[in-house]
Amino acid sequence: MANNHNTFMNRCIKLAKNGTGLTYPNPFVGAVIIENDKIISEGWHMKAGEMHAEVAAIKGLKKKHSKNLTLYVNLEPCSHHGRTPPCCDLIIKSGIKKVVIGCEDPNPKVSGRGIKKLINGGVEVISGILEDECIELNKRFFTVHKKNRPYIILKWAESLDGFISPHTKNKNKPYWISDIYSRQLTHMWRTQENSIMVGYNTVESDNPKLTSRHIYGKNPIRIIIDVKNTLNREKNVFNKDATTIIFNSLINKKDKNIEFIKINEKNNLDEILRKLYEKDIQSIIIEGGKKTIEEFINNKKWDECRIFKSKRKLKKGIKSPTIHSDKKIQKLIVSDYLEIFKNNNT
Repeated sequence: MANNHNTFMNRCIKLAKNGTGLTYPNPFVGAVIIENDKIISEGWHMKAGEMHAEVAAIKGLKKKHSKNLTLYVNLEPCSHHGRTPPCCDLIIKSGIKKVVIGCEDPNPKVSGRGIKKLINGGVEVISGILEDECIELNKRFFTVHKKNRPYIILKWAESLDGFISPHTKNKNKPYWISDIYSRQLTHMWRTQENSIMVGYNTVESDNPKLTSRHIYGKNPIRIIIDVKNTLNREKNVFNKDATTIIFNSLINKKDKNIEFIKINEKNNLDEILRKLYEKDIQSIIIEGGKKTIEEFINNKKWDECRIFKSKRKLKKGIKSPTIHSDKKIQKLIVSDYLEIFKNNNT
């Protein structure tokens, strides 16, 4: 039976991934309903405000079925009223006799209450099936509720000899170390995360757009650290393509899609993360420059690091940041290698 549990839970995880980039601020959830060891209905959470995975699966049931049904779901069903009614109530009402859960919901509004409500409603509950895989699926959601900050992804490209950038380059134009395929993958990542951050120097020297324009999908919220609030308003990050947050030490102000948020001039990283948490921003890609990335590394405020290693050599330039982790994955994109590190302390 354990193998069957794993098979059906893996299906839930696969279904849940259909909601990637669409369910924020809700987690990714997939559900399947089993009768005689066969899937007879399934569903996933498609978008915040729309029906949850369990509801979609129950609504997909045909009228004629036995009363011996089992529901599999990768995350504990909700027990509270949000934008939609509690899933637990519908599960109990549907007559489903058993629910198999991947992991408990870290949200204090649920966190074990859903399981307790199901049991009190006469439903047999099994939990902890592929628990690590289910937590990994919703790592952003878990980080927000466990650490009170967004899930942090560091990202940069470096030359084969370890440089992140040449010393000099054309102003207002990025210097591309990675190839076009790596850049397209980066834009896909942007559609999957809530926000993207760079510092003053990157905006000043590269004038980036920080959008997902090379691939279909939503643009992330652009977050800029401009402590003295001196960036030229003609820079691309001030255009209408995406919401932009400017962290600065002078003003609080909102003007259409641009929001200025006041912070302390020094030692402001924790303050920035707290304010992003208060805005319910669940994930952030830190794309540069070196100073900004190293601020997160030195303060041990990161969860994942993605580095494109080019075959190109620069011979001289600005040295890349250094990451220390034994949790490493390496894969070839086309001409670049992608190295992915996980923080040993998370």
